[in-house]
Amino acid sequence: MSVVTQNEMLMPQLSDSMEEGTILAWLVAAGAEVAAGDDLLEIETDKANMTVQAEGSGILEILAAEGSTLAVGTPIARFGDGTAAPPPAAAEDRGEPSRPARTSAAIDRDAVGRATPLARRIARIHAVDLSTLTGSGIGGRITKADVGAAAGIAPPPSPERRAVENPPPSPAAEAAKVDGVKGETEIAEPTRLQALVARRMAEAKATVPHFQVETEVRMDSAIALRSQLKEVAGEGPVPSFNDFIVRAAALALREHPKANGSYRDGAFELHQRVNVGIAVAADEALVVPTIVDADRKSLGEIARESRRLAERVRSGAVTPPELAGGTFTVSNLGMFGMTAIYPVVNVPQAAILGVGMTRQVLLRGAGGEIEDAALMTLTLSCDHRILYGADAARFLAEIRRRLESPLLVAF
Repeated sequence: MSVVTQNEMLMPQLSDSMEEGTILAWLVAAGAEVAAGDDLLEIETDKANMTVQAEGSGILEILAAEGSTLAVGTPIARFGDGTAAPPPAAAEDRGEPSRPARTSAAIDRDAVGRATPLARRIARIHAVDLSTLTGSGIGGRITKADVGAAAGIAPPPSPERRAVENPPPSPAAEAAKVDGVKGETEIAEPTRLQALVARRMAEAKATVPHFQVETEVRMDSAIALRSQLKEVAGEGPVPSFNDFIVRAAALALREHPKANGSYRDGAFELHQRVNVGIAVAADEALVVPTIVDADRKSLGEIARESRRLAERVRSGAVTPPELAGGTFTVSNLGMFGMTAIYPVVNVPQAAILGVGMTRQVLLRGAGGEIEDAALMTLTLSCDHRILYGADAARFLAEIRRRLESPLLVAF
C-alpha cells in the first residue's frame, strides 16, 4: 500500500517536565483510517499513562513501535490520503459467529479484576467482553495483547511472546525465594511509570537542596465554619479541609512570589498565575492535577474543581492539560492518619506543602487554663536555591494565619 503523507504527529509534551515518552499501545491498527480527535495511542509520561488523540485525519502509518521511548518532538505517526488496506472481513464473511458488542457495564467483575488497566481501556474502546478472554499474562492476567487480538487490531500472543510476558523465574529471583529469617521473598518489578517516578524523585533529592519548615495550625475555627457550610451547602459539595488549605496557600502565594516561582537555568522564574497542584493517589503512582488560577477561585469553586480532577485521575480519564502548568503543590496524607508528611519538591517548583491529619490535643490557654484544641501539622519543603529560611517561614505563617481565621479563606 502506498500512502501519500499529509502530516506527521510528533511525540507530544504532555507535562511541563516531560522530556520523553514511552509508547505503551497503539489503539488503532496501522492502515486504518482515523479522524482528528480519535483515541489513537497510550503514552507513558513522567507523571501518568495518557490516552492521546489523533492530531490529524487520514490513513494511519505508525512510525514508532510499542515499547519505544522517544524524545518529545520525535515523529511517531503519519496521516496519509493514499489507498488504505481493506478493512478486516466481517465475522459472517469469515464464517465465524459475530461477537455482540458489550459496554463496560456488562463486563464480568472477575475478568475486570484480572485485566491490566490498559487492557480494560482498550476493551472499553473496542467493546470487547473481558469475561470471554483467557489471559496470557502472569497468573492469567489479561493483557493489552489479549484484548487487541480479540478486537482484531493485533495478532494473538505467540508462544514466544507468552514466554516473554510470563517468563520462568530467573536464578536471582529463585535465589531470593528462600526460607530464612526473612521468610519467603517475592521479587516484584516496578512498572515503567513507577520506575520513572523513582528515578525523578532520586534526581530531585540529588540535585535540589531541600529544607523544611514546619508549623502547627489550630483548626478549631475552620472546623466550626465547615460545619456551618455543611448546613447550607444543599446539593453542592461541602469544601473539605484540603480545599481550605489549597485556597489559603493560593492567596498566600500572591503575597510571596518566590514561593510561586521556579529555579531554572541559574535564574528565578516568578510566575504570574497561581496554579496549585493537588497530589492524588492513583493505582500505580501519585498524579498531580492542577487547579488553574486557584487564587481567583472561590472556596466553592475549588471544592468542585478538586473533586472533578480527583475523579478523573482515579478513572484514568485525566488529560494532559489538566496536569500541566502547576506552580505549587499540596500533598495531603491526613486522611490516612499521618500526623505529618515531608514531601519531595515537585521540580521545577520552589516548594510543596505537606499536610497531616487534624488531631485533638490538650493545650494550655493564654490564661493558663487547659483547653481542647484541634491541631494540624503543615510542613513546607523548599528548594533552597530560590526560597530561603525566612522567606519560607513568612509564607507558611501566612497560610497558618488564614486557616486560623478561616473567613479570610471562605470569602
